[in-house]
Amino acid sequence: MGDIRPGPPQLRPGRALAHTTGASGSGSPHRSDGRPPQTPRGARRSGPDGHPGTTPPVPGWPTSFFLFLLLGLPAVLFALITWQIVEDGPLVRLDERVSRALVHPDRASQLLADLGNVQVAVPVLVVALGYAAWRARRIGTDRWWQPSAGAALLMALVPALIIPIKELTDRPGTPVVPPATGYYPSGHTATAAVAYGAATILLIPCIPRARRALLLLCAALVLGVSYGLVRRGYHWPLDVVASWCLSTVLLTGYVLAISRSSRRTSAGTPSSRTGPS
Repeated sequence: MGDIRPGPPQLRPGRALAHTTGASGSGSPHRSDGRPPQTPRGARRSGPDGHPGTTPPVPGWPTSFFLFLLLGLPAVLFALITWQIVEDGPLVRLDERVSRALVHPDRASQLLADLGNVQVAVPVLVVALGYAAWRARRIGTDRWWQPSAGAALLMALVPALIIPIKELTDRPGTPVVPPATGYYPSGHTATAAVAYGAATILLIPCIPRARRALLLLCAALVLGVSYGLVRRGYHWPLDVVASWCLSTVLLTGYVLAISRSSRRTSAGTPSSRTGPS
């Protein structure tokens, strides 16, 4: 008869252990000592499609979420504010009450508002794009001129977009300024946001250690200009907020464009490790 023994079956010597937990065979992602293998596939943990940790990495909700915050949401807010201005909606009356509470012309507000002048903001951008182009060419970057040329084009888009919207909305100014129309959106705010923002984007790769300082300085300049314009009475608050939204869309599009251009350049450049074929 057969060899019948009580208890669980015993493994026979020499038996393949490819599918045993913890074994080094192909059926288990772990080594016999319990550590993950050295291959990236074994070390990574998979997750739902499109979420962090997915193997291999694919575009997921974080990218879409940030794109919505920086492109979709500002665009929707800008459209909503513009609609309220054209239709003289309830936001306009709220805007006027807020303006009456904030307007108090003084020397400080005038100086802050002047930082949004073309004569101040654009030269700052010119210096930044000149330095960024010079440094990129010096280190041998392919298409070294593209980020600076893109920043110049972005700055040129500001009046091309702002002026028609001013004519379309035909919004009058605050009681502090002479009677006129065409105050929405704020051209000074858009000029400051795009000029200082694009300059910061160009300089961060050149001075990576000063990244936080550059970002804080840019935010301080844009907020200072915005506060000065409202405090001095040159613009209604909604004029400034609308320009924030428009500038955010423009700067985000600029960052996406130069990032895509950099990826294409990198993909077309042979790796230094690759030997002659």
